[in-house]
Amino acid sequence: MPANVRAHVIGNVAVDETISVSTMPEAGASILGREETRDLGGKGANQAVVMARTGLPTTLVAAVGEDFRAQTIRDQLAPEPVEAKLIALAGRSSDFSIIFTTPDGENAIVTTTDSAGSLTPEEAIAALDTAAAGDLMVLQGNLSQATTLGLLQEARRRGLVTAFNPSPLRPYFDAFWPLINIAFLNRGEAKSLTGSSDTAATEKLLQSGVRHVVLTLGSDGALLASRAAAIATIPAVATKAIDTTGAGDTFMAVALASAAVRGVELDTRAIGHAASASALTVSRRGTRSAFPTSSELKAILAH
Repeated sequence: MPANVRAHVIGNVAVDETISVSTMPEAGASILGREETRDLGGKGANQAVVMARTGLPTTLVAAVGEDFRAQTIRDQLAPEPVEAKLIALAGRSSDFSIIFTTPDGENAIVTTTDSAGSLTPEEAIAALDTAAAGDLMVLQGNLSQATTLGLLQEARRRGLVTAFNPSPLRPYFDAFWPLINIAFLNRGEAKSLTGSSDTAATEKLLQSGVRHVVLTLGSDGALLASRAAAIATIPAVATKAIDTTGAGDTFMAVALASAAVRGVELDTRAIGHAASASALTVSRRGTRSAFPTSSELKAILAH
């Protein structure tokens, strides 16, 4: 990626409510829980906030409803160093997530996508009015098929570098791979999308048209694969996991930002920076409040 790029993150923004439970609820069961945090969330917002905190100029494009959650979202984005282009949709509810977290740091998330799923291709593309060739466009799985495909096609036309996180999983992602420069996914997502695991999964994605694949493996670290180089394994950073919410978003955002601010293609140094940042995120509770601060990210990227 060329230096002096801007990241355009187009995705969802939500209000995250985290509830601490002793065990995950089973079907038909009623259990007791305790509200831990109420925070800004949504994969698009998470990635945009972390990227902006690294110092990379970042724009967030996301849809919200016309309700009390929309104002909460605006208030929580206000202190962040991100340019927020929030598109208000009449008659829609702002998206929110209920996050169940257990003492061992595992979580289960229920997310609504009323606003994100209603964003049209025309509305999303119009928000790219300042995007220039070489800029970074970052997408996730919360937008509709038509909007995601339209954005990827527009990115190709404008010469943007595209990064995609296929979460939540959708059945139509196979059509996107030839338009994606960088794919970030975890072990479970890779298995679901390719039918293969680890190295074999990255090879299948490269054969499908993706230029770079980053596969996160939890405590086993991460794989970085590209068409032009051998697959590299990057170790995880040891830490005590308290809450894994937002860890994958932190990882992707920091990896992309590390490469972008150095004006290079994604490399093992970027993945190492991402591992350090995500280790901080999982050691804290919450979503935005758990992300590394600007000063912490500055220290990580200087390492």
